[in-house]
Amino acid sequence: MLQPQHITEFFINTFVKKGDVCIDATAGNGNDTLKLAKAVGDDGMVFAFDIQEIAIENTKALLLENNIKNTELILDSHSEMDKYINQKVKAVVFNLGYLPGGDHNLQTKWETTTIAIEKALELISGDGFIAIMIYYGKNSGTVEKDALMEFLKNLNHKNYTVTTHDFYNRPNNPPLTAIITKN
Repeated sequence: MLQPQHITEFFINTFVKKGDVCIDATAGNGNDTLKLAKAVGDDGMVFAFDIQEIAIENTKALLLENNIKNTELILDSHSEMDKYINQKVKAVVFNLGYLPGGDHNLQTKWETTTIAIEKALELISGDGFIAIMIYYGKNSGTVEKDALMEFLKNLNHKNYTVTTHDFYNRPNNPPLTAIITKN
């Protein structure tokens, strides 16, 4: 059965190549960091951001378990990515909401997320993409989703293409996926 994360995986598997540089803007438990690191291979690099030390630790453990070394884990907000990266990247992946298994009171906020997306737009290469998984629901996240959807709708269509993927007939606020590419 098609799951929301499969859309991001499709873009990673289709467009990320060996030697590329990518960003996991929300490391979480490290799943996207691992996928990106495998896709870029030993000659590539993945920068992974999170503001929670436990997320960095979880990601580090997953990478060690898989013998992955081509990553840099950064304990900082994704809105600060330009302080660490000054080169073009193939992909920037976001999973918004809270850390699965973590404190539900600590979650991404639209204010810093839109800043991070603006910075990611500057960093992605002409053939790159940004994938955003927007988790929302009863704990909030709806404010962030609504603000981000408005933000994405207003990106200049001459410069960017934004597609959204909604699991429309699924119950309980299934995540939305937004993909941004440069024109």
